[in-house]
Amino acid sequence: MEYGKFPAYRPRRMRNGELARNFIRETVISADDFIYPLFVKPGEGKRDEIPSMPGVFQVSLDNLMDEINELLDCGVHYVLLFGIPAEKDEIGSSAWDEHGVVQEACRIIRAQAPEMYIITDVCMCEYTSHGHCGKLDEHGYVMNDETLKLLANEAVSQAAAGAHMVAPSDMMDGRIQFMRRALDDAGYQNVPIMSYSTKYASGFYGPFRDAADSTPAFGDRRAYQMDPANVEEGVREAFYDIAEGADVVMVKPALPYLDVLQRVKSETKFPTVAYNVSGEYSMVKAAAAKGWIDEKRVVLELLTSIKRAGADMIITYHAKEAARWLAEG
Repeated sequence: MEYGKFPAYRPRRMRNGELARNFIRETVISADDFIYPLFVKPGEGKRDEIPSMPGVFQVSLDNLMDEINELLDCGVHYVLLFGIPAEKDEIGSSAWDEHGVVQEACRIIRAQAPEMYIITDVCMCEYTSHGHCGKLDEHGYVMNDETLKLLANEAVSQAAAGAHMVAPSDMMDGRIQFMRRALDDAGYQNVPIMSYSTKYASGFYGPFRDAADSTPAFGDRRAYQMDPANVEEGVREAFYDIAEGADVVMVKPALPYLDVLQRVKSETKFPTVAYNVSGEYSMVKAAAAKGWIDEKRVVLELLTSIKRAGADMIITYHAKEAARWLAEG
């Protein structure tokens, strides 16, 4: 018999509701899949909502544990820390300050919530007065090799403060190998590197620049981020970073690049993270606020699509709400 002659039979088997569908569900998401980006800043008593990202806050160190405990209560055990320093300079020197805001945040979380896994962003854009991801020459171009030393200083400083994993997002050539050697030489051989290996020059980053106070003072970052038109290059970049010593690779943004995510995961066979970025988050929030979409349904659908495309874990600002919704069933 030909299967196509009985099109009505198969749907009928699933008419007993969600419990029946669970038997054949191919992709399952849970709170264990989520990494929550968290923005920390100096000062006291601060919990400043980011205007372009409803529900996401910049928090001072004294309020940090409120956020951490909320995440743990939701079942989210991974956090990605971004720092907003009190002062910036041309080379972003506060990025590797022993008492920098991210370093202090690592110590607080380690002491008060040892069950939280700490990942730290390694980049210069939040710390430089010009907002670019490294040291500039006299023409305003980022100097790749000189920047590697600064990034290595930052990574080692964060590892010394208690980061479980470092995540370089700068996109400098050769940074993974340089950083791996610096960490090893400093005695942090067991601190893994999650590389922003496949990071596109995207229009979806806009709200993040409000969140991290990292808008470039001039120009843009296309010189060291990838062309959105390129797929093969994205796969190659992941392989390059694996060869240099990355332990985890990443595709960023997530939703416009699900095809790239699928390729990176299937071809590298390596732990792969996708970053569901600020612009993707804010679009959903804006449409939900207008009543144009069912927020819960859309968020869980898009997170499922990211995992279905190959992500082992998802960095997402939806983590708290999604974890609660999943717990509710």
